[in-house]
Amino acid sequence: MHVTFEERPALHGRRIAIVTLDAAQQLNALSLPMIDALLDQLGRWANEPAVACVLLRGNGAKAFCAGGDVRRLAEACRGEPGTVPALAERFFADEYRLVHLLHHYPKPLICWGHGYVMGGGMGLLQSATIRIVTPDSWLAMPEVAIGLHTDVGASWFLPRLAGKLGLFLGLTGTRVNARDALDIGLADRCLMDEQQPELIEGLVQINWQDQAHSQLHSLLRALSRHATAQLPAPRLLPRRERIDELLDVAELAHAWQALAALQDDSDEVIAQAARGLRDGCPLSAHLAWRQQEKGRKLSLGQALQMEYALSLNCCRHPEFAEGVRARLIDKDNRPGWHWPDAHHVPPAVVEAHFEPTWEGDHPLTGLA
Repeated sequence: MHVTFEERPALHGRRIAIVTLDAAQQLNALSLPMIDALLDQLGRWANEPAVACVLLRGNGAKAFCAGGDVRRLAEACRGEPGTVPALAERFFADEYRLVHLLHHYPKPLICWGHGYVMGGGMGLLQSATIRIVTPDSWLAMPEVAIGLHTDVGASWFLPRLAGKLGLFLGLTGTRVNARDALDIGLADRCLMDEQQPELIEGLVQINWQDQAHSQLHSLLRALSRHATAQLPAPRLLPRRERIDELLDVAELAHAWQALAALQDDSDEVIAQAARGLRDGCPLSAHLAWRQQEKGRKLSLGQALQMEYALSLNCCRHPEFAEGVRARLIDKDNRPGWHWPDAHHVPPAVVEAHFEPTWEGDHPLTGLA
């Protein structure tokens, strides 16, 4: 299962719940058994009066969570080409229910996002009440590299970033450091890695019966002072004006042309982003563009419902399985995309990815 649950006694009979993703060798990638265990236990704690708050963390030094278990999904897709594997139907439905549960959690939910926080890990972090990063954190939505789409609620949280930053991150898979995460609203606090035990001890000492919100705020504020000097230099805000100008176009094909031409730019951050888009899946770039257009007008629940259709349709199309093969299985980094660039992807193919693959009610009916 690779996830552990524990409770620490706190003042006045309250308890602090701790969830640990425990698959360090796989960078704590979310498998279906892990997701289902999280859904079950977090649902129980939500209705347990004695549980005052929940801390969600990952084991190992490298990552909080580097995404979902896409290798297993891709293998299922390759075994059933042109169809939606049962594993995909279950995986994405349960993962999106988990994101929705965390986003609406009735108690303080603190997520410790150290190291790599990508894909599914971003879905967990962005759903938390308090999003903590550490000086070594790297956040990203890198799905364009593997022929998927930006999911786990990214249709909702990326369009809500300032200017064109969300679009830039979705199209290029650019990694965001801790300073950037604080600057653009993808994190709330930065703490040092070694401060986690101190945070837990502070949570245990809070009087959760009287002004707990103020006490929690004071604790986090005091702890975060120690990490300020260790924050890396910002990478995104100094470039926001240029990013906004590059992406101030009407269609994805124009953005593709403008960005892809900068792969040898003197600004290495921009050049890396250009290479990420150029080497990424053209269909995925179209999906990211379209879902952000749609997502800015949707509730989180509606965005997750939209993403569910996108995910299942991506599993029906060979781009996803091919991207995972090239990046994560064979690691030749030479995916054979069906379309060579964004100009060649038919609009009808893009729109078809938003259509349901099921009959009757939406499998995620009820998400608000």
